[in-house]
Amino acid sequence: MRRTLLAAVSAVVLASPVLAQAPTQSPTGNLERLSSFKATGTEEPKPIPQEGRRADALRRNLQKIKLPQGFKIDLYAVVPDARHMAVGPNAGVLFVGTRKNNVYAVTDRDKDRVADEVKVFAPSIAFKIPNGVCFSRDGVLYVAEQNRVLQFPAAEFFYEGPDVAAFEAVKQGELIPASEESYNHTARVCRVGPDNKLYIALGQPFNVPAKEKLELYGKTGIGGIVRMEQDGTKREVFATGIRNSVGIEFNPGDKSLWFTDNQVDGMGDDIPPGELNRATQLGQNFGFPWYGGGTTRTTEYKDDQVPTGVVNPQVEMEAHAADLGLMIYTGNQFPQPYRGGIFSAQHGSWNRTKPVGARIMFTPLKPDGTADKAQVFAEGWLTENGEYIGRPVDVAQLPDGSLLVSDDAAGAIYRISYGQ
Repeated sequence: MRRTLLAAVSAVVLASPVLAQAPTQSPTGNLERLSSFKATGTEEPKPIPQEGRRADALRRNLQKIKLPQGFKIDLYAVVPDARHMAVGPNAGVLFVGTRKNNVYAVTDRDKDRVADEVKVFAPSIAFKIPNGVCFSRDGVLYVAEQNRVLQFPAAEFFYEGPDVAAFEAVKQGELIPASEESYNHTARVCRVGPDNKLYIALGQPFNVPAKEKLELYGKTGIGGIVRMEQDGTKREVFATGIRNSVGIEFNPGDKSLWFTDNQVDGMGDDIPPGELNRATQLGQNFGFPWYGGGTTRTTEYKDDQVPTGVVNPQVEMEAHAADLGLMIYTGNQFPQPYRGGIFSAQHGSWNRTKPVGARIMFTPLKPDGTADKAQVFAEGWLTENGEYIGRPVDVAQLPDGSLLVSDDAAGAIYRISYGQ
């Protein structure tokens, strides 16, 4: 039965118009074998334990989290280094990226809204900072690495075994110029837009880049958002003037692209603000590096003329809270005031005299599609004495309308539900 299913899925995958254009060559032997539907001999990885002392400690910490009345938070899964998340459109399998070298598959088989199994996804592939995960509407999983984009058709069906159908949408070394690879700001995020194109945010590696870098970065989309066909062709720069966005999401209502941006460090505890931005068309500039955040000028560019037409942020967040992943709530489990609004994660500050963040924010949207005032939705991962008991990274929505929150410091994913 299993062979029959895999053969059927393979036939569908091979017939896919996206895969017909996908490259079959790879610098690694295993990836080349996987793209030809050949086994690699990799052993099945052992699942990550979901119970025991660590899980118990995580549940105790969750008792400290404050939520609006009627909401509750529970441990959904123990996932080491959990960063950005993608919920499969077919079976609801959750895929979780990291800033290390693993991607995880999280399965809730009995649908009791607690993970039954967490294991390494595609263990035969040597990932490098596979932070960004996202799905196309027809079930193709994309993994945006530091300098490569991988494509996994039918990931929700192939993930059970160690070998998965895998292809390169963007080859290693071609997402950004190899000369610009850095250890800093390398956590990519991706989304497949309403135009069916793949969007990827490319953080630039500096606090504030030197002026001689601007032409190259403008042409390649570093410090911006690029888009391309799902096979990696027809790449273009969609937006510029972005320091380091680690969260992008489309509003299904008006098709606008929302994104967070982490702003310049070292200017003081209270400046510049973090940003929540809205892109409504191709070619918009969001002001960096002339502005360090909001309308606060950087020291390095304070005497330079700001480009015309710069788009100001929709919301200025508290400085140095580290705004990362976001999503627009489309479910019906939460009360009406939350529907259609933006949930976003603040990772928490690292260079502020008094840390802020480590919480989930909610920003309602007005009837015209613009943002209203942001408000704290969930907090408590930063204690009164300044200790982090968790650092939220991303938010995602399960099919039942509940909210998932990833935490890379605690190595966990939480589930927030209402009235259950």
